[in-house]
Amino acid sequence: MNVSSDQTTLSHDVLSAIVHDVPRNRLLAALPRDALERILPTLTHVPLPLGMTVYEPGVPITQVYFVLTGIISMVSEMREGTVEVGTVGCDGMTGLPIVLAADTMPSRAFVQVPGEALRMEAADLLRAMDASPRLRRLLYRYVLALFDQTAQHAACNRLHGLEERCARWLLMTHDRVVGDVLLLKQQFLAEMLGVHRPAVTLAAGALQKAGIIRYSRGKVTVLDRAALENASCECYRIVTRRVEELLTED
Repeated sequence: MNVSSDQTTLSHDVLSAIVHDVPRNRLLAALPRDALERILPTLTHVPLPLGMTVYEPGVPITQVYFVLTGIISMVSEMREGTVEVGTVGCDGMTGLPIVLAADTMPSRAFVQVPGEALRMEAADLLRAMDASPRLRRLLYRYVLALFDQTAQHAACNRLHGLEERCARWLLMTHDRVVGDVLLLKQQFLAEMLGVHRPAVTLAAGALQKAGIIRYSRGKVTVLDRAALENASCECYRIVTRRVEELLTED
């Protein structure tokens, strides 16, 4: 990829590294060359350490993250407990209120699985959206994909059994990590599913007894991906199909 001569704020090596990272994020990889070259100098490669807070409820969002590896979870925290309302992996970005002319959310976002990202200032994203209708269209479609994911999760939590929901959650996490080992504490998985820890023990135990996963202290190993898909409710397929529909440029 050629980089225009006015991109002098970054060294050649740094810019080359960012160009190399771009295909690892689905949104950036889908951009046309002119839109991508416009935003390259505004991207910074950063680590996503485990547990890092990305944004807090009601606090203005000043930066967005295009995830390369790892997972960022959005959770709703109430007196009765904490439950996950959405996840972002290498298929997307954080900070969607910026895309929709707002700057806060009622949920908290944090790094669930450590990894890396390309960070961008919110003001730079807004300028890039003004300059590129293709970027704006793609981000709008991604917002819809994440909204649909959240809506499907709400229906799933109400209508489906815990074992099916656990399988669905493990599948979505497995899609976003490298390899078959998921580093997950039992209490954390319980919070993400909005249940008490003993319930997760039973659900994960059933999947382990069936030979689908191996569950040890702080670690889940996916042994049979096809069987895990069969154990999941229909929500996994609905969400993944919808993402394909919205993020595949026509």
